[in-house]
Amino acid sequence: MWREIANRLMQGLLVLFVLGTLTFFLVHALPYGPFQDEKAIPDNVRERLEQIHGYDKPLLTQYWLRLNNIVRGDLGTSIKVMEGREVSDILLQAFPVSLTLGLFAMAIAISIGIPAGVLAAIRKNRAPDYIIMAVALLGICLPNFVIGPLLAEFFGGRLGWFPVSGWDPRSPSAMFLPALTLGLVSAAYLSRLTRAGMLEILHQDFIRTARAKGQKGHIIIIRHALRGGLIPSIAFLGPAFAGTISGSVVVESIFQIPGIGRLFIKAIETGDETLIMGPVLLYGTLIVTANFLVDLIQLWLNPRLRARAAA
Repeated sequence: MWREIANRLMQGLLVLFVLGTLTFFLVHALPYGPFQDEKAIPDNVRERLEQIHGYDKPLLTQYWLRLNNIVRGDLGTSIKVMEGREVSDILLQAFPVSLTLGLFAMAIAISIGIPAGVLAAIRKNRAPDYIIMAVALLGICLPNFVIGPLLAEFFGGRLGWFPVSGWDPRSPSAMFLPALTLGLVSAAYLSRLTRAGMLEILHQDFIRTARAKGQKGHIIIIRHALRGGLIPSIAFLGPAFAGTISGSVVVESIFQIPGIGRLFIKAIETGDETLIMGPVLLYGTLIVTANFLVDLIQLWLNPRLRARAAA
């Protein structure tokens, strides 16, 4: 088992290395850079700026220096968006906003998706099953940039129940619409995965035995079926949580939320290489960590996986 954990950790580090490498070379392949502005910059000024930030060195040398700095925990300073500020400080300021939004969104997704999936499995091939799966399919097909404006227009513009822009962590109403926009897509996937997992478990022999012994339906669901039936959903939750935070880029722009997403878009628009690399590595670390934690939870829930890992 410990060997399996060590392998997963090494795979995670390799993924982060490849992600950082690809990001570095893709950013440097852009047809514009941080020193190309609307106003013409004199050649001597541009050369001086490139010398200060190391852009006058060969590309491989720049890559090696950047890699060494990242390994030492130095993400560098923002070149354009927040000139002179440490990228780590920028992320520490903006990430709590994105994290809070992501946690709220996943709470909505879990509270909607899992009960809906369980209900659909219990009522298989009946009206609740058809309705829930149809709504889930609609939620999967509609992207965030469509759901967000629709929710803002209806609940914020017409009904006036929730604010449609700004951010106040002390006000749940200010977080509700952007969190709901992010959470609905994950809820749709969760409902379908939960339904599939529950249906597989409900056809197992031990469920038939429990029914034959006269146990009530809700007792069978809670005590026997949920633990195995939720394994596909749990496997989805880790990457979904990290994806929800990283996917908040569009939602933060729609609802004017001061998270990492808006900074990331500005960094791409201006070619701010250091500020692009910071969120990419942060999101990559979140996804790798979430996948690792999900693997551990699956080992705990599934005896077959524990036996395979111990072999």
